[in-house]
Amino acid sequence: MLAEHFELIEAIGLNLFYAFIFIFIGLTIHDVMKKNDVPKMGKLVVYFVLFLGCAGFIAKGVIQFIFESQGVG
Repeated sequence: MLAEHFELIEAIGLNLFYAFIFIFIGLTIHDVMKKNDVPKMGKLVVYFVLFLGCAGFIAKGVIQFIFESQGVG
């Protein structure tokens, strides 16, 4: 296999790992909030913050892809 394939497999694996971690964190937070009877507003705030973290990683990936396709990075 060429080095390009290793880089592609590594990038895909890392993105899948991040997705797994965010899903796992979300399920863990959901379980803790369900056991402790957290009010609806508190749940919305927690899920919003978790979404912002996930959106930050997605935005970073999109910005990195745009810069690399334009030859900036």
